[in-house]
Amino acid sequence: MSIEFIVRLVGMVFIAIGGAYLGAWLSDLANAQSWLWSSVFGLVGALVGLIVTPFLTIRPMRVIRKNMAQLSIRTILVGLAGLVMGLITAALAAFPISLLPPPFSQILPFVGTLLFGYLGVTLFVMRQNDILPLFGNRLAGGTREANAKSEREVLLDTSVIIDGRIADIAHTGFIPGVMVVPSFVLNELQHIADSPDSLRRQRGRRGLDILNRLQKDPKISFRITDLDVEGIREVDDKLVVLARQMRGPILTNDYNLNRVAELQGVTVLNINELANAVKTVYLPGESFDINIIQEGKEVGQGVGYLDDGTMVVVEDGKNYIDRIVPVTVTKVLQTAAGRMIFARPETEA
Repeated sequence: MSIEFIVRLVGMVFIAIGGAYLGAWLSDLANAQSWLWSSVFGLVGALVGLIVTPFLTIRPMRVIRKNMAQLSIRTILVGLAGLVMGLITAALAAFPISLLPPPFSQILPFVGTLLFGYLGVTLFVMRQNDILPLFGNRLAGGTREANAKSEREVLLDTSVIIDGRIADIAHTGFIPGVMVVPSFVLNELQHIADSPDSLRRQRGRRGLDILNRLQKDPKISFRITDLDVEGIREVDDKLVVLARQMRGPILTNDYNLNRVAELQGVTVLNINELANAVKTVYLPGESFDINIIQEGKEVGQGVGYLDDGTMVVVEDGKNYIDRIVPVTVTKVLQTAAGRMIFARPETEA
């Protein structure tokens, strides 16, 4: 037996009793048969209660609970603080308002309570990023930067978890704030880990291992949240909506998610862009040692790779395959796939 059915029965009984009393009262006014009017109004009340009760009780509570589930604990606490401040303001304003002549003295204090309470919640929630650091500085005595770091929440995407580099980056402390993994991202990882395809299964298990590593690292602020977005099925779309609600960035390697999030005003942290930004920069004329491991596409070319994965094409390097040789940079190209360096052996310079 569902809770909605029980509520329907309770509402049916109470409204039926109310309808019966209303019918008896109307029958006295009309000098009619009391039992007939009571029966008719009681049956109508029972029907109305059976149909209408869920829309007045269960359904609104479900909507409120769904909306509350999408709010972060920080927003809820800030909203409660705003409500308290609004009620205090309403209480201070109630005394002078009560001195007004009736009916204003009876109506306006109640209206003021509703108005100031609403304004307090709205103002505090809208300005929470400015208000919370002020309270944090006074209570803890910390700096504004430390409070901003502790408040920032970074959502992790499935792709960046499977990639694995996030664990090493986070361990260095370059990611400020708390890294948050929503439960729907964890569910997607579990689904990938249970895939019949061996490659997908390995990727999913690797992602779960990375999460386990993040959770056990004492230097990393990490947590899994049950916050969800109702009415949306795609994980990427949920991440974007949740990031907008939490006012935090998304950490991802997914190009499509990157573009969609940017179009909707969500900050994106892309590890691939970070990797490209920290690659060693060589200018024409500079020298370094490279291990040539294979032939190039053109005749006589040799190919090697730097530690960061940058491809180095060595002119006349075919004769130096499987050897480490000093080379001089002749040209640097930035392509869609990354940076490419052209060089030639110093013995040929």
